[in-house]
Amino acid sequence: MKKITLLVVALVVVFAAYKVWERHISERSFVIISTTDMHAKVDNFPKLATAVAACRDTVTTLLVDSGDRWTGNAYVDMAEEPRRPIIDMMNRLGYDVATLGNHEFDSGQAYLGYMNGLAEFDIVCANCLSDTITFPQPAPYKIYNRKGVKIGVVGVVTNYDHNNHPAGKDESFVGLTFPDPRETAAVYGAELRDKCDVLVLLSHMGDNIDRVLADECDDYDLILCGHTHNLVDTLIGNTLLGQSANNCKRVGVTRVTMKGTKIKSIDYDIVPLADYEPDTFYTEWVERLYANEALSAPLGESRELLNRVGLAAWVVDVFKRDMGVDIALYHRGGIRFDHMPSKQISTADIYSMEPFSSTVYTMRMTPQQLRQMIIAKYNDTDNPKESHRVDLFSNIPYTILTDAAGEAVDVKFEGLDEGRTYSVAMGDYMYSTYQSLEAEDVITEGVLVTDMLINDLRKNSPIDYSNEPVQHVEKVK
Repeated sequence: MKKITLLVVALVVVFAAYKVWERHISERSFVIISTTDMHAKVDNFPKLATAVAACRDTVTTLLVDSGDRWTGNAYVDMAEEPRRPIIDMMNRLGYDVATLGNHEFDSGQAYLGYMNGLAEFDIVCANCLSDTITFPQPAPYKIYNRKGVKIGVVGVVTNYDHNNHPAGKDESFVGLTFPDPRETAAVYGAELRDKCDVLVLLSHMGDNIDRVLADECDDYDLILCGHTHNLVDTLIGNTLLGQSANNCKRVGVTRVTMKGTKIKSIDYDIVPLADYEPDTFYTEWVERLYANEALSAPLGESRELLNRVGLAAWVVDVFKRDMGVDIALYHRGGIRFDHMPSKQISTADIYSMEPFSSTVYTMRMTPQQLRQMIIAKYNDTDNPKESHRVDLFSNIPYTILTDAAGEAVDVKFEGLDEGRTYSVAMGDYMYSTYQSLEAEDVITEGVLVTDMLINDLRKNSPIDYSNEPVQHVEKVK
């Protein structure tokens, strides 16, 4: 009996020694599958499901998301339980962890708190601090074990958009504070580096900021970027940066091979989903979601297939007529389509094009005040993804003049009298967030942009607008 006991003890010791040896010597591999800025584009979920299943059949995986899961598809955002379908699909697909994007707050923090409670995956965000009961503070990070490898995952969200919080209405953020995401990420990188074999940052602060972080801080092995909707695959120092654009048309695939507790190799690929066969279960789920006649029935049509410029021309014309103003303005980011899906326009198209429940403000401004606002926006350093482009569409043609460094220095308007004050209409996002905006006699009209467009389409179909821009950028000679 004593010999048997000694044998068992010996076997336990040998097994423990083997596990130590395996952890420190043997090679192990795993894959991190990443999405970002899906914006409720569940149309692509059936192909995503097939791709994830194929990967899981061959290798250990971690499925992650870098934020902005909703806002952009009326069939999800206006579902019976708004926004929930994307969470339910992510649960079913078996996501492991996600961070917060700015659009997670679009329905307010209380609703986000409720949605987070439905998520069967972890929510991490190190720079979102809460003292409210409606929005429990998320964990700053989580550590996962895959085949004996400790993978730390930290999350951060931008606070650069407006008033030191993500873009959105100030009332949605009462009781929440957002320390600088880059500084916060660096702090947690230093804290977790020795506690993890692989350290990952899920970042929703923009790949331009991620590049600065990677240049300053070498603690992260991998930064999975979000917010800027770019394609990124680059190495800065020892940190790999990856971003798969938006709308779930592609996924990021990071392959990690470990030699003991050290990374032997790590590489990142952007994988298009177009060639994957759609999963039947998710296809039927999407079809049921889209079987909503109230949203899908056409309201009217356009003579031309409108791109973003043509859609903006329609929006500002409706503002001008409905508000009875001289000048109407709307911002590029408020129009979420590069082009309308077809000439036939439905309620779902309107709400997907403008998913923010935006309202209209009217005011009075001089040409110099308009010029000041346009120049400040073009040269915007706080929100660089909206800078150095024509961000303000208007019924009044104008040209932004730039210097040799590419900075705006002047604006030439067509048909405006510099000595006059004009009545102006613009969306609430512009009025609330644009720097250097000065105006008099400001009125909150409280009219939804979507209601204005729906009513106009019903009355004036077919609408007729040009896709040719009337705003331009020109370098000063």
